[in-house]
Amino acid sequence: MRYTKLGSTGLDVSVVTLGCMSYGDPQRGNHEWSLPEERSRPFIQQALEAGINFFDTANVYSAGSSEEIVGRALADFADRDEIVLATKVHGEMRRGPNGKGLSRKAILSEIDHSLSRLGVDYVDLYQIHRWDPNVAIEETMEALHDVVKAGKARYIGASSMWAWQFLHAQHVAETNGWTKFVSMQNHYNLLYREEEREMLPLCEATGVGVIPWSPLARGKLTRPWGTATSRSETDEFGKTLYQDSDRVIVDRVNEIAGQRGIPAAQVALAWLLVKPVVTSPIVGATKQTQLSDAVAAVEIELSPDEIGRLEEPYTPHQVVGFA
Repeated sequence: MRYTKLGSTGLDVSVVTLGCMSYGDPQRGNHEWSLPEERSRPFIQQALEAGINFFDTANVYSAGSSEEIVGRALADFADRDEIVLATKVHGEMRRGPNGKGLSRKAILSEIDHSLSRLGVDYVDLYQIHRWDPNVAIEETMEALHDVVKAGKARYIGASSMWAWQFLHAQHVAETNGWTKFVSMQNHYNLLYREEEREMLPLCEATGVGVIPWSPLARGKLTRPWGTATSRSETDEFGKTLYQDSDRVIVDRVNEIAGQRGIPAAQVALAWLLVKPVVTSPIVGATKQTQLSDAVAAVEIELSPDEIGRLEEPYTPHQVVGFA
């Protein structure tokens, strides 16, 4: 495993992040394909043994049970000081007017709930899961700053939003002497490259780390086009992200993978890892081979010709993933 700094911070993270949305009680929340605790723990242990030190979850994943499972596993398998633990806030955790969003009340309540579920005193990276149009960004940024100053988070990050919104939030923090975002977790992969227009150049210019979600396009980049899985059949959000014209790119990935004699997932991840602005793609795994492929991709070097063949068929997409 290789390690790199998260943006302009001094924090060392593995160049592959284990995304933990797949680990949670399937009877809680809306991820019926998630793995229960006894099936989740081996993946967390496998990631640690492979050298992965960066783990990403969220309060809303499986109604909090993802944080519970991840927290217990890391406590059993790892040294807390060597782990970079990230979670998020924004989604609905309970019914009622203050059970979601990025108000001061919501943020200060949810960080405590997340820490309790994770069984830790602090998280390394606390991220806003989306933009909240109903709360002034000044309120959100000051609350996040107070979370950091209280020692409950080491750094803060953001997720999918418009580039102007991200820059506005950073400006508000800088103007008031508050903690700024050090990372952007956005939707970026071979099938969806709209972030290359504004967000990624902004992150590169300002030293913000990029930790893409869905680097394998909900698994579409790992298998022939049209192959169904239990997750793809029930993932309503995932059905909104891609389009039929993406098939030619998937075909290119599989073609290059066949020529190299490696799984398609390794090709798709190797393409992301060659991008200087990308810090650490967030990879989910419900099969051990998926995690092995992610680790193996770190050592793959695609040729300029292969990169060109992968990128050439791309066509503009409608912006998606912000909701």
